[in-house]
Amino acid sequence: MRKKTLIITYYWPPSGGSAVQRWVKFVKYLRDFGWEPIVYAPLNPQYPVTDQSFIKDIPDNIKVLKKKIWEPYRLFKWFTGRGKTENLITGFTSESKKSKFRDNISNWIRSNFFIPDARKFWIKPSVNFLSRYLKTNTVDIIITNGPPHSMHLIGLKLKQRLNIKWVADFRDPWTKIDFYSDLLLTKYADNKHHKLEKVVLEQADQIIVVTKSVRNDFAASGVKNIAYIPNGFEENDFPDNPVEMDHKFTIVHAGVLNKARDPKKLWQVLAELIKENKDFDRNMELLLLGNIDYSIIENLSGYNLDKHYQKINFMPHDQIIHYLRKAQVLLLPINNTTYAKGTIPGKLFEYLAAKRPVIVIGPTDGDVAAILNETKSGKTFDFDDIINLKSHLLNLFEKYKTGILKINPVNIERYSRKNLTAEIAAVLNKLTGIS
Repeated sequence: MRKKTLIITYYWPPSGGSAVQRWVKFVKYLRDFGWEPIVYAPLNPQYPVTDQSFIKDIPDNIKVLKKKIWEPYRLFKWFTGRGKTENLITGFTSESKKSKFRDNISNWIRSNFFIPDARKFWIKPSVNFLSRYLKTNTVDIIITNGPPHSMHLIGLKLKQRLNIKWVADFRDPWTKIDFYSDLLLTKYADNKHHKLEKVVLEQADQIIVVTKSVRNDFAASGVKNIAYIPNGFEENDFPDNPVEMDHKFTIVHAGVLNKARDPKKLWQVLAELIKENKDFDRNMELLLLGNIDYSIIENLSGYNLDKHYQKINFMPHDQIIHYLRKAQVLLLPINNTTYAKGTIPGKLFEYLAAKRPVIVIGPTDGDVAAILNETKSGKTFDFDDIINLKSHLLNLFEKYKTGILKINPVNIERYSRKNLTAEIAAVLNKLTGIS
């Protein structure tokens, strides 16, 4: 008989984007490794994007518990002048200047009154609901997935109340997340975030993180029982059948581009190559799949790249995969922030599976650079390394023209979702005494 785990997550299909993928994929494979997942998610969440394509990944007869959640986003939309049906964009990204002043005020309110996040109002009703459920439906382990870190506080209170083993899975760190410095925190609020984070890290029976840097950082602060299990890719999304490559020299980025992730030096390099090389001018196309901060659009225009880029706000995940596979080059800029070395965007692993050359703009000694080197999937260039970036792009373009632009990645199987689920199951087995 399978052991049971209750997974508490805010993001669940029909949520779209990268946040939902980690646990919907683990749930897909957990039964193969002796674990029966039970999912708890909000009934009426305010997801930034929805994507029906992930529903197919949910196994038959999986128990999904849902409870209504109240979130203050209608008030936020009203205050910032957004329409009722307008989706909120994560990662401090704005597609226009129209609400900048009000956005700053709402950021201050959110940062100081909604701690740890705007889902805090779901904590108490969830703890009460799940306490009743667990008294008659026993599970072996509770798993919480954050951010939002309110999910971890639900797990903390359930452990304190029911003494059930608890795993806290950090999809991103808490006080060292890349946009933490963008929160307009008072000293009191900053201290409260750190105190809550410390309690979670100390009281969880197991911490799981997605980067080695975060693991090392937590360990240095005295946290024990830390497992590094990165994000990954779904093998079934990347069949062996060949695809027709883009005829243009396409440089494709998938996902949100916020202000801190703006690769300004790349725009400069592209502008120079367009001016200096007529073939490059005729053939280069920048394809941006996802929400983009208005400041980046302004920068593209400032470098006279308007006719060279195409922007598509949203498309289902399976369509994104198709664009990745037929791209000539894949672009991955890292947030230029204090903790850039430990940032690994989830899209990296799908870039690896697409088996196209990857260009990373970020720390050359960071976690992403290490994975690129390990898998031989591309190159990393420091934020200001114009000379080497320009030379590499020109080299890729010359290979594109002769039809030999390809890579032969190695060791990417370690990052398949099924193999990573085996690692999750091993952690759960250890906690419950299964050898």
